[in-house]
Amino acid sequence: MFLALALPVAAAPEINVGGELARVLLSLMGIVALIFAAGWLSRRLQARTTPGGRRLRCVESMAVGARDRVLLIDADGKRLLIGVGQGGMRTLHVYDGTAPAPEAGPQPPLPAFGDVLARWKRKS
Repeated sequence: MFLALALPVAAAPEINVGGELARVLLSLMGIVALIFAAGWLSRRLQARTTPGGRRLRCVESMAVGARDRVLLIDADGKRLLIGVGQGGMRTLHVYDGTAPAPEAGPQPPLPAFGDVLARWKRKS
C-alpha cells in the first residue's frame, strides 16, 4: 500500500520585471552622476594654481633615489634646496636674494576629457 501525502507546492515568487528594471536603471544613473560629480570636483580643484596667502610652497620636486628626493621650496620669499631621505631632511642650499615672482601670464587650459578620449580613439 502506497500512501501519497499531498505536500503543498511552494509558489514561485512573482518577479516584478518593471520594478527591477527601474531599480537597475536608477542605480546606473546614480553611478554615472557620481562619476560626473567627481570629474567636476577634480576640475575645480585643479583650477587653483596659486595658493592664496600661503607663505610656504613646493616649487619643484625630483626623485634622486628609491626613497630620496630633492625639493625646491619657496619659504617667505626665499628659495631653499632641501634633501629628503630616510635619515630625515637637510637644507642643501639657501639661494641669495628673493625668489623670482611667478609668471602671471595665462596658462593654457587643460584639455577636456572628451577631447583626449576622441584623440585616443582616432589613433587606435
